Amino acid sequence: MLVIPAIDIKDGRCVRLLQGQMSKETVYSDVPEEMALQWFNKGAEKLHLVDLNGAIEGVPVNGEVISKITKTVPIPVELGGGIRNLETVEAYLNLGIHQVILGTAACKNPEFATLACQRFPGHIILGIDARKGFVAVEGWTEQTRVTPVELAKDYEKAGISAIIYTDIQRDGMRTGPNVEATTALARAVEVPVIASGGISDMDDVKRLLPLAQWGVTGMITGKAIYEGTLDLEEAVKEAKGAYS
Repeated sequence: MLVIPAIDIKDGRCVRLLQGQMSKETVYSDVPEEMALQWFNKGAEKLHLVDLNGAIEGVPVNGEVISKITKTVPIPVELGGGIRNLETVEAYLNLGIHQVILGTAACKNPEFATLACQRFPGHIILGIDARKGFVAVEGWTEQTRVTPVELAKDYEKAGISAIIYTDIQRDGMRTGPNVEATTALARAVEVPVIASGGISDMDDVKRLLPLAQWGVTGMITGKAIYEGTLDLEEAVKEAKGAYS
């Protein structure tokens, strides 16, 4: 199972938000590509990027910084935030992004999201952000009445390559991941699931590792590695050791 560092980009800087609120940010670096290199040097085999401005505005905003990151590290990079059309998908893939994440677009424009899966097989990830059992969109500002499993099953048929499941209420709160909901989703679909939200220390990493049996292939961590409650190098070794 991969331990995947998150690099959230707002106004060109690496930040973390509290429960996705743009007004509640902590800045960790003014040079995100240096942060990417740091995580690579600590053993990361993949990076998770979010264009936070893009997620709110619905268009790519931090392309220059994202380009610098893909040129700085030789590992796959997945990216979400503001991806609403095929042109943007193609532009990011040409920029060196390995996989793009569709969240809001998957809910609001299924025709586009389905077409993206068909045109760029293996490169489209479904991002499911959930609050109180339902999917949230538009940078977590809007609640739907669609459940994560319902959305996942729709896009499993469309050919999505993976699903990132985030429990918004746990994101950045260091309250532990939602193991139960992540397990339920992974068991409901055949595509790989990546866990996100609430991973705060090595105990949380160890709680998620057994979920590999249900198809959970990775976990995304952000605040914990930035604030030092989780050592990325140690977490990567633990995850590798569990299956060696």
